[in-house]
Amino acid sequence: MKQRERIFLSSPHMSEEGYEQKFIQDAFDANWIAPLGENIDKFEEELAEKINIKSAVALASGTSAIHLALRAAEVQENDIVLCQSLTFSASANPIIYQHAKPVFIDSERETWNMCPKALEVALKKYPQAKAVIVVNLYGISANYEKIVPLCKKYNVTLIEDAAESLGSFYNKQATGTFGDFGIFSFNGNKIITSSGGGMLVTGSAEIAQKVRFWATQSRENKPYYEHKELGFNYRMSNIVAGIGRGQLKVLEKRVAQKKAIFDYYVSELSSLDGIEFMPINSNDEPNYWLSCCLVRNNKVIPKMIIDALAEENIESRHLWKPMHLQPFYQECDYIGANVAEDLFKHGVCLPSDTKMTEDDLALICSIIKKLWE
Repeated sequence: MKQRERIFLSSPHMSEEGYEQKFIQDAFDANWIAPLGENIDKFEEELAEKINIKSAVALASGTSAIHLALRAAEVQENDIVLCQSLTFSASANPIIYQHAKPVFIDSERETWNMCPKALEVALKKYPQAKAVIVVNLYGISANYEKIVPLCKKYNVTLIEDAAESLGSFYNKQATGTFGDFGIFSFNGNKIITSSGGGMLVTGSAEIAQKVRFWATQSRENKPYYEHKELGFNYRMSNIVAGIGRGQLKVLEKRVAQKKAIFDYYVSELSSLDGIEFMPINSNDEPNYWLSCCLVRNNKVIPKMIIDALAEENIESRHLWKPMHLQPFYQECDYIGANVAEDLFKHGVCLPSDTKMTEDDLALICSIIKKLWE
C-alpha cells in the first residue's frame, strides 16, 4: 500500500506568483551571486520598512544575528546573560560563543514566554548582567509592557529573539522592535524562508554598520586586506536575499493562513477534555507560526498524539525542551517556578504547514479525536 504523502509541521512555501524566482534570476543575470548585490540591500531596506525600524543587517542565520547582537552589547568572557529557558538552543548558544555565562529564566503561563517576575529576581541577583535574551515563542509576544521597563531600570541590553514571530504585533507594534536589538530567522520552517539566513534589526544605523563590518570578516576599508578586529563570515548571499525578498511579499498572506489553521484546530479540538491552546492575549496579534496546545488528560499524553500522527506520515512535535533541562546547560543557574518544564511536559506542536488542505486538517483532527474515544 502506498504511504500517504507526508504532511509537514511547517515546510517552505514559495509564492504562487513566483516572486522569488524573479529576484534570483535578476541576481544571476547581474552575476551577483556572492554576498553582495541589490537583493541584499533591498531585503534589508524592505524588512526594516515593513516593521518600521531604522536599520537591518542580512546575515547567514538567526544564530549569527544573536551572536553579533551580544558583541554589540559588549558581552565578554564571564559576563552574565539572562536568557529565556523555554526556547530553541540557538537563543542560548551564542552566549557560549562569547565565553559568557547564561542564566536561564522561567516562563509565565500568560504568554509562555519570559516571566517578568522571575526576570526581576534574576536582575536583583545578578545586577552586573550585560544582556537579556527574550523570545517570542511560536509567534506569541512576550510581556514587553513589563520586560522593557525592567531592562531600562537595571540598565541591561534587551535582545529580542523574534526568530519565530515575523509578522506578529504587540500593542500594534511589530515584534523585533522592542529591544535594543531584534533577531529574525528565515530558516526553512519559518513563516517565510530564504532557505536559511537571518536578520539583525536595530534603531541605530551606526551599530548596524558595525555589525555589517564584523559580519564581513572585519575587513578595513583599505586597498588590501587589513583586519584590526576579529571578524566573521556571517553575511547573507545575494541569491538567498532574493528568495527572502519574494517571501516578504506574501508574509501577510502566510499569517492569515496560519491563523486559519489555528482557528480550525480550536474549533475542532477545544471540546476535548484537557486540551488547552496557546494563549492569545488581547494586546497580542501573533503570526500563529505553529499551532500549539497543552494536553492535561489522565489517558492521553502528548507522545500519544505525536505517535498517532506519525503513523499516518504526519509530522508534529513536543514543545521546546527548556534550556535548563538540557545536559549541556545543566550546570547553569535557573530562576523560576518550573512553568517552562510543565509546558514542555504537556505541550504539542500540531501540523501548521500553510500548504495543508482542509481535508488534511480534518484528517489530523479525526486522528486526535480517536485518542479520546
